[in-house]
Amino acid sequence: MKHKKALLAAPALALGIVALGASPAFAAGGGDSYQAHLDALNGSGASGSVTVSLNGDQATVHLTASGLAKSFNGGAFPHVAHIHIGGQHTCPPASADQNGDGVVSTPEAAEYYGKIGTTLTSSGGTGADQALNVKVPAISGGSGTYERTFTINSTTKQALEDNTGVVVVHGLNPATLSKQAQGEKSPLDKSLPLAATAPALCGALVSSQMAMPAGGAETGGGPAPLQTGALALGGGLIAAAGVTLVARRRVARG
Repeated sequence: MKHKKALLAAPALALGIVALGASPAFAAGGGDSYQAHLDALNGSGASGSVTVSLNGDQATVHLTASGLAKSFNGGAFPHVAHIHIGGQHTCPPASADQNGDGVVSTPEAAEYYGKIGTTLTSSGGTGADQALNVKVPAISGGSGTYERTFTINSTTKQALEDNTGVVVVHGLNPATLSKQAQGEKSPLDKSLPLAATAPALCGALVSSQMAMPAGGAETGGGPAPLQTGALALGGGLIAAAGVTLVARRRVARG
C-alpha cells in the first residue's frame, strides 16, 4: 500500500516543483505597462526614465529625472510634466525651432508629441487644465522621483494602449539659452519666461512587451520566456517519469 501511495505522489510532487520553477509568464497578472527613456531637449543636459502601469482605469506612474534646472525665482524649479497624446509619437528634432531662437517651444513641439492628455501632478487633479499648475509639479529642483497612482482619463488610456503616448518634462535653465530666448515670454503664459515652460525631457512610451530586449525565438539569440517555462515543464515531467519508474521497480522487487 505504501508503494502505491509513493507511485501516485511522485508525479504530483514533480509537477508542484515545476509550478514553482516555471517562467513568471505563467503567473503574470494585472494590467499593462509602458515605459520610456527620457532624453534631453533644448540642450537641458537632463536625463530620466518613466514607467506607466495600468490596472483598469488606475494608472501608476514612476518617473525619475536628474540634471534639470535647479532653481527658479529663488526657489526649487517646479518642473511640470505631462503625458502627451495625439501627435506623431516622437520627440521634436532641433529643426522644429521655427523662429530661430535656439529653443523648441511647446507649440513648436506639439506637432511631434501632441497635446496634453494627462498632467503628472503630485496631488489633486491630473487633467489638461492642470498643465501649468506649478504648485504641484512632478519634479521640484534639479532631480527627483515622482510616483503616484490616479484615475486616468479614457483618452490618455487609449493613447497608451495604442502606443502613441509621450512623456514630457518642462523647464529650462534660462542661463543656458540664447539672448533672444532669454528675453522671450512663454507662449503658454505671458507672465512666465519661455524657459519656464519649454520642454527639457521627452520620451515616447511603448509597451513593456515591445521594449523587451532582443533574443527571442525568432532572432535566435536565446529562449523566450514562454520557452523557458516550457523547458522547465518538460524537465519536471522527465523528473516525474524517473521517480515513477523507480517507484515501479521498488513495487516489482517488493
